[in-house]
Amino acid sequence: MSPINVFTMGVYGFTEREFFQTLAELHINVFIDIRRRRGMRGNQYAFVNKVYLQTELSKRGIRYLYDKTLAPSQAIRALQKEDDRKEGTSKQKRVALSDHFIHEYKAACLDSFDVRRFVQQFDPEVNLLLFCVEARPEACHRSLVAEKLREAPEVTIRHILK
Repeated sequence: MSPINVFTMGVYGFTEREFFQTLAELHINVFIDIRRRRGMRGNQYAFVNKVYLQTELSKRGIRYLYDKTLAPSQAIRALQKEDDRKEGTSKQKRVALSDHFIHEYKAACLDSFDVRRFVQQFDPEVNLLLFCVEARPEACHRSLVAEKLREAPEVTIRHILK
């Protein structure tokens, strides 16, 4: 079986130049946005706002996909926000997802996720990126999606850190 290379990456900590350079270095050809809201406040990360991001990816020959089924609902995000508040941390400084979030996210998004069907939609030897915003994969639901994708023997996972 030909490998399907799955990378995961957040945006926090990257400049626009570093972000797109990293995609080029990894030879990403499919970019999957798994955020619920595809906009960022402020100028620092405006380059990942959906319209600008899609335009820049298109210029680089990278296919953009949005998979809302893998984005946590507002209610599930609120659970993590509350757990962050209790821990005295923020989304940007979080180091891990709460057990509460993990349980609810898996039940809502991953229990019905068909790994085989997902994998079969891509050409062999694809370099696919799962994208959200958190810097650390263990602080983001993309790590849970990546772990689920490990069920497919042809999938390799690599988390990209700044």
